[in-house]
Amino acid sequence: MLPRSTVALLYPGDRALRERRDPAESRFAALFEAFAHAGTPAVPAIYHDDFADEVEAQLRACALVLVWCNPVEGGRRRDRLDAMLRRAADAGVIVSAHPDAILKLGTKDVLFDTRDLPFGSEVHRIDTLDQLEAQLPVRLQGGARVLKQHRGHSGIGVWRVELADRSRSAGLLRVRHAQRGSEEETMDLPSLLARLAPYFEAANGGHLIDQAWQPRLVDGMVRAYLVEDRVAGFGHQEINALHPGAPGQPAPQPGPRLYYAQALPSFRGLQALLETRWVEMLRERVGLPRERLPLLWDCDFLFGERGPDGAERYVLCEINVSSVSPFPPSAIETLVAAVRARLPAN
Repeated sequence: MLPRSTVALLYPGDRALRERRDPAESRFAALFEAFAHAGTPAVPAIYHDDFADEVEAQLRACALVLVWCNPVEGGRRRDRLDAMLRRAADAGVIVSAHPDAILKLGTKDVLFDTRDLPFGSEVHRIDTLDQLEAQLPVRLQGGARVLKQHRGHSGIGVWRVELADRSRSAGLLRVRHAQRGSEEETMDLPSLLARLAPYFEAANGGHLIDQAWQPRLVDGMVRAYLVEDRVAGFGHQEINALHPGAPGQPAPQPGPRLYYAQALPSFRGLQALLETRWVEMLRERVGLPRERLPLLWDCDFLFGERGPDGAERYVLCEINVSSVSPFPPSAIETLVAAVRARLPAN
Protein backbone atom coordinates (compact mmCIF):
# COMPACT_ATOMS: atom_id res chain seq x y z
CA MET A 1 0.00 0.00 0.00
CA LEU A 2 1.37 3.42 -0.97
CA PRO A 3 2.00 6.06 1.72
CA ARG A 4 -0.67 8.75 1.87
CA SER A 5 1.81 11.38 0.68
CA THR A 6 2.82 9.55 -2.52
CA VAL A 7 3.31 11.71 -5.63
CA ALA A 8 2.66 10.22 -9.08
CA LEU A 9 4.49 11.48 -12.18
CA LEU A 10 2.24 10.73 -15.15
CA TYR A 11 3.71 10.62 -18.64
CA PRO A 12 2.90 8.62 -21.79
CA GLY A 13 4.39 5.25 -22.58
CA ASP A 14 3.62 1.71 -23.67
CA ARG A 15 2.80 -1.42 -21.70
CA ALA A 16 6.43 -2.54 -21.47
CA LEU A 17 7.50 0.81 -20.02
CA ARG A 18 4.67 0.68 -17.51
CA GLU A 19 5.57 -2.83 -16.41
CA ARG A 20 9.17 -1.79 -15.73
CA ARG A 21 8.19 1.42 -13.90
CA ASP A 22 11.82 2.44 -13.70
CA PRO A 23 12.28 6.13 -12.78
CA ALA A 24 15.84 6.02 -14.09
CA GLU A 25 14.50 5.32 -17.60
CA SER A 26 12.37 8.44 -17.70
CA ARG A 27 13.23 12.01 -18.63
CA PHE A 28 12.31 12.89 -15.03
CA ALA A 29 15.05 10.87 -13.37
CA ALA A 30 16.51 13.96 -11.65
CA LEU A 31 13.06 14.93 -10.35
CA PHE A 32 12.48 11.44 -8.95
CA GLU A 33 15.85 11.69 -7.21
CA ALA A 34 14.96 15.07 -5.74
CA PHE A 35 11.70 13.73 -4.31
CA ALA A 36 13.56 10.78 -2.80
CA HIS A 37 16.14 13.12 -1.26
CA ALA A 38 13.31 15.19 0.25
CA GLY A 39 11.71 12.08 1.74
CA THR A 40 8.62 12.26 -0.46
CA PRO A 41 7.70 8.99 -2.18
CA ALA A 42 7.24 9.44 -5.95
CA VAL A 43 6.19 6.78 -8.45
CA PRO A 44 5.93 6.62 -12.26
CA ALA A 45 2.37 6.52 -13.63
CA ILE A 46 2.99 5.61 -17.26
CA TYR A 47 -0.17 6.37 -19.22
CA HIS A 48 -1.86 5.11 -22.37
CA ASP A 49 -5.53 5.06 -23.28
CA ASP A 50 -5.29 1.27 -23.62
CA PHE A 51 -4.74 0.88 -19.87
CA ALA A 52 -6.33 4.10 -18.59
CA ASP A 53 -8.43 2.28 -15.98
CA GLU A 54 -5.27 0.81 -14.49
CA VAL A 55 -3.65 4.22 -14.24
CA GLU A 56 -6.77 5.72 -12.69
CA ALA A 57 -6.73 3.10 -9.94
CA GLN A 58 -3.07 3.91 -9.30
CA LEU A 59 -3.77 7.64 -9.03
CA ARG A 60 -6.59 7.11 -6.54
CA ALA A 61 -3.98 5.76 -4.13
CA CYS A 62 -1.80 8.88 -4.47
CA ALA A 63 -2.10 12.31 -2.93
CA LEU A 64 -0.93 14.32 -5.93
CA VAL A 65 -0.19 13.75 -9.61
CA LEU A 66 2.07 15.81 -11.86
CA VAL A 67 0.99 15.35 -15.48
CA TRP A 68 3.09 15.49 -18.65
CA CYS A 69 1.04 14.68 -21.74
CA ASN A 70 0.70 16.69 -24.96
CA PRO A 71 -2.74 17.67 -26.34
CA VAL A 72 -2.14 15.19 -29.15
CA GLU A 73 0.30 12.33 -28.60
CA GLY A 74 0.89 9.60 -31.18
CA GLY A 75 -2.32 10.50 -32.98
CA ARG A 76 -4.39 10.31 -29.79
CA ARG A 77 -6.05 13.22 -28.01
CA ARG A 78 -6.22 13.89 -24.28
CA ASP A 79 -10.00 13.49 -23.99
CA ARG A 80 -9.98 10.23 -22.03
CA LEU A 81 -7.02 11.30 -19.92
CA ASP A 82 -8.64 14.63 -19.02
CA ALA A 83 -11.89 12.94 -18.02
CA MET A 84 -9.93 10.55 -15.81
CA LEU A 85 -7.96 13.39 -14.22
CA ARG A 86 -11.18 15.27 -13.44
CA ARG A 87 -12.57 12.18 -11.71
CA ALA A 88 -9.35 11.79 -9.74
CA ALA A 89 -9.51 15.44 -8.68
CA ASP A 90 -13.14 15.05 -7.62
CA ALA A 91 -12.03 12.08 -5.49
CA GLY A 92 -9.51 14.28 -3.66
CA VAL A 93 -6.32 13.74 -5.65
CA ILE A 94 -4.42 16.99 -6.31
CA VAL A 95 -3.99 17.20 -10.10
CA SER A 96 -1.48 19.52 -11.74
CA ALA A 97 -2.00 20.78 -14.23
CA HIS A 98 -5.75 20.28 -13.85
CA PRO A 99 -7.50 20.05 -17.26
CA ASP A 100 -9.55 23.14 -16.43
CA ALA A 101 -6.38 25.14 -15.75
CA ILE A 102 -4.99 23.96 -19.09
CA LEU A 103 -8.09 25.22 -20.90
CA LYS A 104 -7.73 28.63 -19.25
CA LEU A 105 -3.97 29.04 -19.73
CA GLY A 106 -2.67 26.49 -22.19
CA THR A 107 -4.62 27.25 -25.36
CA LYS A 108 -3.97 30.04 -27.82
CA ASP A 109 -7.17 31.73 -26.63
CA VAL A 110 -5.12 33.20 -23.79
CA LEU A 111 -3.52 35.54 -26.35
CA PHE A 112 -6.93 36.96 -27.22
CA ASP A 113 -8.08 37.12 -23.60
CA THR A 114 -5.00 39.12 -22.54
CA ARG A 115 -4.49 41.24 -25.66
CA ASP A 116 -4.92 44.51 -23.73
CA LEU A 117 -2.63 43.61 -20.83
CA PRO A 118 0.98 44.91 -20.70
CA PHE A 119 2.33 41.73 -22.31
CA GLY A 120 -0.45 41.55 -24.92
CA SER A 121 -0.41 42.39 -28.61
CA GLU A 122 -2.77 42.91 -31.53
CA VAL A 123 -4.75 39.67 -31.57
CA HIS A 124 -8.03 38.67 -33.20
CA ARG A 125 -10.23 35.59 -32.93
CA ILE A 126 -11.37 34.08 -36.24
CA ASP A 127 -14.49 31.93 -35.83
CA THR A 128 -15.27 30.95 -39.42
CA LEU A 129 -13.49 30.35 -42.68
CA ASP A 130 -15.57 33.13 -44.27
CA GLN A 131 -14.35 35.54 -41.59
CA LEU A 132 -10.76 34.55 -42.31
CA GLU A 133 -11.28 35.07 -46.04
CA ALA A 134 -12.74 38.55 -45.47
CA GLN A 135 -10.36 39.85 -42.80
CA LEU A 136 -6.96 38.31 -43.46
CA PRO A 137 -6.18 40.17 -46.73
CA VAL A 138 -6.95 43.49 -45.04
CA ARG A 139 -4.68 42.77 -42.08
CA LEU A 140 -1.90 41.50 -44.31
CA GLN A 141 -1.67 44.98 -45.83
CA GLY A 142 -0.24 46.02 -42.47
CA GLY A 143 2.33 43.25 -42.36
CA ALA A 144 2.73 39.55 -41.68
CA ARG A 145 0.35 37.64 -39.41
CA VAL A 146 0.70 34.48 -37.37
CA LEU A 147 -2.35 32.20 -37.37
CA LYS A 148 -2.58 29.72 -34.50
CA GLN A 149 -4.90 26.81 -33.92
CA HIS A 150 -6.75 26.58 -30.63
CA ARG A 151 -4.51 23.95 -29.05
CA GLY A 152 -1.34 22.18 -30.11
CA HIS A 153 2.35 21.73 -29.46
CA SER A 154 5.73 21.73 -31.21
CA GLY A 155 4.63 24.40 -33.69
CA ILE A 156 1.80 22.25 -35.09
CA GLY A 157 -1.00 24.46 -36.37
CA VAL A 158 0.98 27.71 -36.22
CA TRP A 159 1.37 29.52 -39.57
CA ARG A 160 3.19 32.68 -40.60
CA VAL A 161 1.48 34.40 -43.53
CA GLU A 162 2.49 37.49 -45.47
CA LEU A 163 1.83 39.02 -48.86
CA ALA A 164 4.36 38.07 -51.48
CA ASP A 165 3.64 41.48 -53.03
CA ARG A 166 2.33 44.11 -50.60
CA SER A 167 0.85 46.13 -53.47
CA ARG A 168 -1.60 43.35 -54.41
CA SER A 169 -4.01 42.40 -51.62
CA ALA A 170 -5.38 39.45 -53.61
CA GLY A 171 -2.00 38.24 -54.84
CA LEU A 172 0.21 35.39 -53.78
CA LEU A 173 1.06 34.67 -50.17
CA ARG A 174 4.22 33.44 -48.52
CA VAL A 175 3.23 30.82 -45.96
CA ARG A 176 5.30 28.86 -43.45
CA HIS A 177 4.20 26.25 -40.95
CA ALA A 178 6.05 26.29 -37.62
CA GLN A 179 6.18 22.49 -37.41
CA ARG A 180 9.78 21.33 -37.51
CA GLY A 181 11.01 20.54 -41.02
CA SER A 182 8.48 22.77 -42.79
CA GLU A 183 9.58 25.05 -45.61
CA GLU A 184 8.12 28.28 -46.88
CA GLU A 185 5.48 27.89 -49.59
CA THR A 186 3.92 30.31 -52.03
CA MET A 187 0.17 29.98 -52.56
CA ASP A 188 -2.96 31.99 -53.25
CA LEU A 189 -5.65 32.77 -50.69
CA PRO A 190 -8.04 29.94 -51.73
CA SER A 191 -5.24 27.42 -51.29
CA LEU A 192 -4.44 28.79 -47.85
CA LEU A 193 -8.10 28.65 -46.85
CA ALA A 194 -8.25 25.01 -47.90
CA ARG A 195 -5.14 24.28 -45.85
CA LEU A 196 -6.56 25.95 -42.75
CA ALA A 197 -10.15 24.70 -43.03
CA PRO A 198 -9.66 21.71 -40.67
CA TYR A 199 -8.89 24.05 -37.77
CA PHE A 200 -12.48 25.30 -37.88
CA GLU A 201 -13.85 21.85 -37.16
CA ALA A 202 -15.22 21.45 -33.64
CA ALA A 203 -12.76 18.67 -32.81
CA ASN A 204 -9.88 21.05 -33.53
CA GLY A 205 -11.20 23.95 -31.49
CA GLY A 206 -13.45 25.53 -34.12
CA HIS A 207 -11.48 28.75 -34.56
CA LEU A 208 -8.09 30.37 -35.11
CA ILE A 209 -6.18 33.07 -33.28
CA ASP A 210 -4.63 35.78 -35.48
CA GLN A 211 -1.64 37.56 -33.92
CA ALA A 212 0.45 40.34 -35.40
CA TRP A 213 3.97 39.25 -36.39
CA GLN A 214 6.69 40.52 -34.06
CA PRO A 215 9.68 41.65 -36.19
CA ARG A 216 12.08 41.23 -33.29
CA LEU A 217 11.70 37.47 -33.44
CA VAL A 218 15.20 37.67 -34.92
CA ASP A 219 16.35 38.48 -31.36
CA GLY A 220 15.07 35.14 -30.14
CA MET A 221 12.39 33.97 -27.74
CA VAL A 222 12.48 33.84 -23.93
CA ARG A 223 10.75 31.10 -21.97
CA ALA A 224 10.05 31.80 -18.31
CA TYR A 225 9.52 28.65 -16.23
CA LEU A 226 7.20 29.10 -13.29
CA VAL A 227 6.35 27.06 -10.23
CA GLU A 228 2.95 28.39 -9.24
CA ASP A 229 3.55 32.17 -9.21
CA ARG A 230 7.34 32.17 -8.85
CA VAL A 231 9.90 32.13 -11.66
CA ALA A 232 12.10 29.04 -11.39
CA GLY A 233 14.32 29.46 -14.43
CA PHE A 234 14.59 30.65 -18.01
CA GLY A 235 15.16 29.26 -21.46
CA HIS A 236 16.42 31.30 -24.40
CA GLN A 237 16.24 30.20 -28.01
CA GLU A 238 17.99 32.43 -30.53
CA ILE A 239 16.50 30.75 -33.62
CA ASN A 240 13.01 29.27 -33.38
CA ALA A 241 10.66 27.63 -35.86
CA LEU A 242 9.48 30.83 -37.61
CA HIS A 243 12.82 32.66 -37.68
CA PRO A 244 13.03 34.32 -41.11
CA GLY A 245 15.84 33.57 -43.54
CA ALA A 246 18.13 36.12 -45.12
CA PRO A 247 16.94 37.53 -48.47
CA GLY A 248 17.06 34.79 -51.07
CA GLN A 249 18.10 32.19 -48.48
CA PRO A 250 16.10 29.43 -46.79
CA ALA A 251 15.17 29.96 -43.16
CA PRO A 252 17.70 28.57 -40.68
CA GLN A 253 16.87 25.44 -38.71
CA PRO A 254 15.74 26.01 -35.12
CA GLY A 255 18.57 26.15 -32.64
CA PRO A 256 18.81 24.67 -29.15
CA ARG A 257 17.15 26.23 -26.15
CA LEU A 258 19.69 27.22 -23.51
CA TYR A 259 18.63 26.98 -19.87
CA TYR A 260 19.41 29.37 -17.05
CA ALA A 261 18.62 29.76 -13.37
CA GLN A 262 16.09 32.38 -12.33
CA ALA A 263 18.86 34.74 -11.16
CA LEU A 264 20.03 35.41 -14.73
CA PRO A 265 20.72 39.18 -14.73
CA SER A 266 19.51 39.83 -18.30
CA PHE A 267 16.00 38.59 -17.47
CA ARG A 268 15.75 39.93 -13.93
CA GLY A 269 13.32 42.61 -15.10
CA LEU A 270 11.03 40.01 -16.67
CA GLN A 271 11.15 37.96 -13.49
CA ALA A 272 10.11 40.96 -11.41
CA LEU A 273 7.23 41.77 -13.77
CA LEU A 274 5.93 38.20 -13.65
CA GLU A 275 6.19 37.78 -9.89
CA THR A 276 4.87 41.19 -8.85
CA ARG A 277 2.19 41.89 -11.47
CA TRP A 278 1.80 39.77 -14.56
CA VAL A 279 0.98 36.35 -13.12
CA GLU A 280 -1.67 37.91 -10.92
CA MET A 281 -3.10 39.90 -13.84
CA LEU A 282 -3.14 36.80 -16.00
CA ARG A 283 -4.73 34.65 -13.30
CA GLU A 284 -7.47 37.19 -12.65
CA ARG A 285 -8.16 37.75 -16.35
CA VAL A 286 -8.76 34.06 -17.11
CA GLY A 287 -10.58 33.42 -13.83
CA LEU A 288 -8.14 30.93 -12.34
CA PRO A 289 -7.94 30.66 -8.51
CA ARG A 290 -4.42 30.85 -7.16
CA GLU A 291 -4.63 27.32 -5.76
CA ARG A 292 -5.28 26.07 -9.32
CA LEU A 293 -2.10 27.62 -10.73
CA PRO A 294 -0.03 24.80 -12.25
CA LEU A 295 2.84 23.52 -10.16
CA LEU A 296 5.00 23.76 -13.29
CA TRP A 297 4.25 25.83 -16.39
CA ASP A 298 5.98 28.25 -18.72
CA CYS A 299 5.35 31.42 -20.69
CA ASP A 300 7.01 32.12 -24.03
CA PHE A 301 7.75 35.77 -24.72
CA LEU A 302 8.86 37.51 -27.89
CA PHE A 303 10.70 40.81 -27.85
CA GLY A 304 8.37 43.66 -28.76
CA GLU A 305 9.16 47.20 -29.78
CA ARG A 306 11.04 49.01 -27.04
CA GLY A 307 9.38 51.92 -25.30
CA PRO A 308 10.46 55.56 -25.71
CA ASP A 309 12.82 55.13 -22.77
CA GLY A 310 14.47 52.11 -24.40
CA ALA A 311 12.98 49.71 -21.88
CA GLU A 312 12.55 46.12 -23.07
CA ARG A 313 9.03 45.03 -23.90
CA TYR A 314 7.93 41.41 -23.81
CA VAL A 315 5.02 40.05 -25.87
CA LEU A 316 3.29 36.83 -24.90
CA CYS A 317 3.61 34.18 -27.62
CA GLU A 318 2.06 31.19 -25.85
CA ILE A 319 1.75 29.42 -22.51
CA ASN A 320 2.70 25.78 -22.07
CA VAL A 321 0.93 23.81 -19.37
CA SER A 322 0.19 20.32 -20.71
CA SER A 323 3.73 18.94 -20.94
CA VAL A 324 6.48 21.27 -19.73
CA SER A 325 9.64 19.30 -20.44
CA PRO A 326 12.55 19.67 -20.48
CA PHE A 327 12.96 22.37 -17.85
CA PRO A 328 16.02 23.95 -16.23
CA PRO A 329 17.62 22.13 -13.29
CA SER A 330 17.00 25.23 -11.17
CA ALA A 331 13.26 24.45 -11.26
CA ILE A 332 13.56 21.06 -9.56
CA GLU A 333 14.18 22.17 -5.98
CA THR A 334 11.45 24.82 -6.19
CA LEU A 335 9.00 22.34 -7.72
CA VAL A 336 9.64 19.70 -5.04
CA ALA A 337 9.15 22.28 -2.29
CA ALA A 338 5.86 23.48 -3.83
CA VAL A 339 4.58 19.92 -4.19
CA ARG A 340 5.42 19.13 -0.58
CA ALA A 341 3.60 22.27 0.55
CA ARG A 342 0.43 21.07 -1.19
CA LEU A 343 0.52 17.54 0.21
CA PRO A 344 -1.83 16.69 3.07
CA ALA A 345 -0.27 16.28 6.47
CA ASN A 346 0.46 12.67 7.41
